[in-house]
Amino acid sequence: MGPRPVHSKPLLFATGQGPMLLSGHTGQGPMLLYRPPPYKSKIMRSRPGGIIHAYQKFDPGQFPSPTQPPPDLVSPAFEHAMMYGSFRELTEEELARAVRLDPSQIAGFGPSLDMIRAMLEERKRKILERYETRGVQKKARKAFTKPAKTLQLPKQFAASYQLAIAAQQPYELERLWYRAGDDNSTLARGLLNVLQRMTDHHQIEELASKYEFTGHESMTVPQALEIKEELEKIDELLKQLEEAAKNAQIGLIDMDMLAEFAQPGDMEQLEEMRRQVENLLREHAERQGLESKGDGKGFRLTPQAYKIFQGRLLERIFSELQPSRSGRHEGDVVGEGAVELQRTKPYEFGDSVANMDIPQTIINALLRHGEQRPLRLHSDDIVVHKTRNHPKCATSVIMDMSGSMRYDGQYINVKRMALALQGLIQSEYPGDFLRFIEMYTFAKLRSPSEIIEMMPKPVTIHDPWVQLMADMSDENLSEHQIHPHFTNIQHSLQLARQAMVGCDTPNKQIVLITDGLPTAHFEQSELYMLYPPHPRTEQATMREGMLCKRDGITINIFLIPSWSQSEEDIRFAYRLAESTTGRVFFTSGKDLDRFVVWDYVQNRRDIIS
Repeated sequence: MGPRPVHSKPLLFATGQGPMLLSGHTGQGPMLLYRPPPYKSKIMRSRPGGIIHAYQKFDPGQFPSPTQPPPDLVSPAFEHAMMYGSFRELTEEELARAVRLDPSQIAGFGPSLDMIRAMLEERKRKILERYETRGVQKKARKAFTKPAKTLQLPKQFAASYQLAIAAQQPYELERLWYRAGDDNSTLARGLLNVLQRMTDHHQIEELASKYEFTGHESMTVPQALEIKEELEKIDELLKQLEEAAKNAQIGLIDMDMLAEFAQPGDMEQLEEMRRQVENLLREHAERQGLESKGDGKGFRLTPQAYKIFQGRLLERIFSELQPSRSGRHEGDVVGEGAVELQRTKPYEFGDSVANMDIPQTIINALLRHGEQRPLRLHSDDIVVHKTRNHPKCATSVIMDMSGSMRYDGQYINVKRMALALQGLIQSEYPGDFLRFIEMYTFAKLRSPSEIIEMMPKPVTIHDPWVQLMADMSDENLSEHQIHPHFTNIQHSLQLARQAMVGCDTPNKQIVLITDGLPTAHFEQSELYMLYPPHPRTEQATMREGMLCKRDGITINIFLIPSWSQSEEDIRFAYRLAESTTGRVFFTSGKDLDRFVVWDYVQNRRDIIS
């Protein structure tokens, strides 16, 4: 709110005793001018009522409503964390760039973005209407061809040099410069000069083809290069301003670059707008569970942020369900269970009295026995609540984090799926057993809080043919010395099977998410890493699959696409799934969370019914 104006003229204030003259009013608060009775002066009768002070930088029609939903800060923060893990923090500036706001939330905070855009477009128009490019193209061509013809080269360089000049390839000239050896020699300096003139010539040709000049003033080569740089800056700023106008992403605007064109007063107001947007985002970030670190650099994801993000993932997933499958809560199934329903039924032998409907039972006894005292309960009087059988399900999710998962960002989709599934089970099926296993050359149990930091393992060996064996019982050998980027499905299945040994439910499944064949396996304490995929590794993996079938565990495989995927990868997935009466799903990476969650819900329905 801006400063209220100071009124130098006396004001009339209406009171019960008639108008009172206030001299020297300073405007420290609203002055209400009431319409006087008819017997008052004509001057007062013609003066309209209302609030006399003015608001600045505030439009009540565009100011956001207090009930307007806040911008989503959690999702961009989690997407950043899933992409980079713990290797890079999300800074306040990056959060401001990632979050999309309603433009009405910053209306009136600073100078109009349209005004700045119009100023830049006007600057660009004047440049194009002033200059022409034909003259500078000739100058640049001449500045290049003259030193190119006069440069003297040894015979061993002559053929390559002529080819580079004819094709106008700066890369070939650069190779000749490296071959020249001494950087201070006449040959090396001459090649650098020709290379620079060739580069200038290319820049001028690009300027003429990229922009349509309509003026008549000629340019020098250095002047044309400066104008090209200026026009490219204007184009970049116009693009940033257009994006900022759509989503209020003031953080996208390069303030240093804009300062070269805008007035100092406009820059101060725009900088103030940027600070206000960052303060707004910081306030919303704290409310949504993004905790600022003690040093003020970056944000920390709290459990509240996890819960909000998982809820939004599930909301997005289930909003895509067809109308016939819109409900995700299974129907009631009568039986002995822990979930009490509102409906009742007469007591039968074997029913638990813990579920007795006590008020209805007493009423039945009163109706049957009338005024007879003492009141005695009979089995016919007792009414018990119906219960819903709620069997548990045990699930182990194996997430492939081998080296191939870094292609096309597939690891991000895997982590997003894991967070969605964990959120579903925590909110809808809290009694279910769920474990997450990270799969690479080894297999490791991971807690839900560690999922966000998992990253695909770096490829540390690039030989086309790899056959390695490591004895992990050797005290001098540690996991950190082993190449981490292989895919060990056998060890992952073994760890998942062992994790579910103590589960008191017959409903056990393993969800295996991978992109292809296994390339590593254990035989006792010996770890084999074999690439291309070897039959020995496949046989060890199939043996572990049969052990899972013996323990009543079903293996469902979600096969995600990969650049190296072949028909053999698909056949292996079918063989492994069929060995445990499981299934194979083919999904694109972006739909992985939807398919896994839907399949889990459908399995729960099948188990219930």
